[in-house]
Amino acid sequence: MVRSCFLVMLSVATCVLQSAPVQAQAAQSAAVSAPIPLIFDTDIGNDCDDVLALGLIHSLQSRNLCRLIAVTITKDHDQCAPFVDAVNTFYGRGDIPIGVCRSGVTPQQSRFTTLVNEKQGEADRYPHDLRSGRDAADAVAVLRRSLVAEPDGSVVIVQVGFSTNLVNLLKSGADDISPLTGRELALKKVRLVSVMAGAFAPINGQPHFEYNVVEDLAAARALSLEWPTPIVYSGFEIGLAVPYPAVSIEQDYLYVPHHPLRESYVLYEPPPHNRPTWDLTSVLYAVYPDRGYFGLSPKGTVTVNEKGLTTLVPGENGLHRYLTLTAEQQIRVTEALVQLCTEPPRQAAP
Repeated sequence: MVRSCFLVMLSVATCVLQSAPVQAQAAQSAAVSAPIPLIFDTDIGNDCDDVLALGLIHSLQSRNLCRLIAVTITKDHDQCAPFVDAVNTFYGRGDIPIGVCRSGVTPQQSRFTTLVNEKQGEADRYPHDLRSGRDAADAVAVLRRSLVAEPDGSVVIVQVGFSTNLVNLLKSGADDISPLTGRELALKKVRLVSVMAGAFAPINGQPHFEYNVVEDLAAARALSLEWPTPIVYSGFEIGLAVPYPAVSIEQDYLYVPHHPLRESYVLYEPPPHNRPTWDLTSVLYAVYPDRGYFGLSPKGTVTVNEKGLTTLVPGENGLHRYLTLTAEQQIRVTEALVQLCTEPPRQAAP
């Protein structure tokens, strides 16, 4: 009887020991497959690649690969927030929080955000609830609320405009949203910042002072010096090497009479213009870091000089890297971007 009980106990213990690795593997697999909570920080309105990048995020969310938890804007114009709301609504996600800065950086009228004023009869061509950036929440408050709501070490931020909002987040103190400072929140919640900024190779044989850096140079320098978690930079040379095919703009979005990605592109600069995919590359890497679409530089620290030139100083303890691209990867990236951007919304758009 004692021997029988011992054998039963041994059998149970063996099952528990054998099942533990399986349970751990299942938990790890579930964590890997969970959609990435993603914040899109953008200067949308300055270039049409931001719009394509936002559409790309929505397609990736429809595949359950990411979850857009907020959009924060660094172009200081009142049409930008309604435009983002219109694009989000087109993809069936009009409830995503939108935050704006009031920095005075690039306050000029955009070539394409005027789409929010277009009508179909009496109704908006692109429905949206937010009517003006004046009615939008402050970007730092949106960032803080979005970070607080997510698991520790889970959030990926895609920054494809100026560093204004993220640096303002770092400066923020404890408030009714969280007892943590902005820096403490970033350190606790953010896994990666995927940034379209800088240039890490000569352009036409000359050093390149990239737009997203020089337009708010103080913020770009502060981000590289002060942000506490890993940053991967997509330099100017990466998006330049992967132009979005004009033929796709002309032919692949015709499944609806009006498409915000196509119409924004045409208003910005009509085909046969092939626009570089600067901002899209940061999104693709953020969601697919392990699919081999890009290579990575060695670890190091990105420095931004007083004129805006970006350089990576190698170092094993550095938090920064930048994307690299081979000719073979360029083909794969182009194909992936076209297929994802042109994917129809899962919910029928008006």
